[in-house]
Amino acid sequence: MTRKAVVLYSGGLDSTTCMAIAKSEGFVPYAMSFSYGQRHSVELTKALANATKVGAAGHHLVEFDLRKIGGSALTADIEVPKGGVDENAIPVTYVPARNTIFLSFALGWAEVLGAFDIFIGVNALDYSGYPDCRPEYIDAFETMANLATKAAVEGKGRYRIHSPLISLTKAEIIRRGMALGVDYALTHSCYDPTPEGLSCGVCDSCRLRLKGFAEAGVKDPVAYVPNGK
Repeated sequence: MTRKAVVLYSGGLDSTTCMAIAKSEGFVPYAMSFSYGQRHSVELTKALANATKVGAAGHHLVEFDLRKIGGSALTADIEVPKGGVDENAIPVTYVPARNTIFLSFALGWAEVLGAFDIFIGVNALDYSGYPDCRPEYIDAFETMANLATKAAVEGKGRYRIHSPLISLTKAEIIRRGMALGVDYALTHSCYDPTPEGLSCGVCDSCRLRLKGFAEAGVKDPVAYVPNGK
């Protein structure tokens, strides 16, 4: 029996690895990406170009504009921090309610597809301290999903939110992806890339990515600005 799964797919390192994991576990992945007014839209360009290449059976793009709300360096005129990761504070790159919005769209599409599995590449170790990347958040959303959907209430199935990367270091994620054949040249992680799409090398996301590749003993295949911006 074919098992469909909706995979939140940004075009980044984590979501691409998540797609490979879903496929390796026997799911047929349906990728969902979001154009929400994000500063780092080159990531979305990667997602649109590569969803099928990384294993998606279908790809759906959802468009809305979180710039109307703002409150984040990714959706407002706020400078992206370049001074390093502060593990004791939630950074200004946190986008209010982003994963809740994303998972809600994914839940709706899953119900229409007849799928009961949703994959999200959140991580609670090598990450920037976002509250919607924690295990307790994922558990709470899964509980809500099974209370709020017609399919679950009618007993057709139980929704599960898969977060296979949540307890892995970035290096472990990269090693897992490489073992599954992920081509990380097709991914993008930088929050503040150049107009040409070069990664800055010094934002939180770049630092975590570079640290992960260094610890995995592998060269990062994407292009960076020489010496950072």
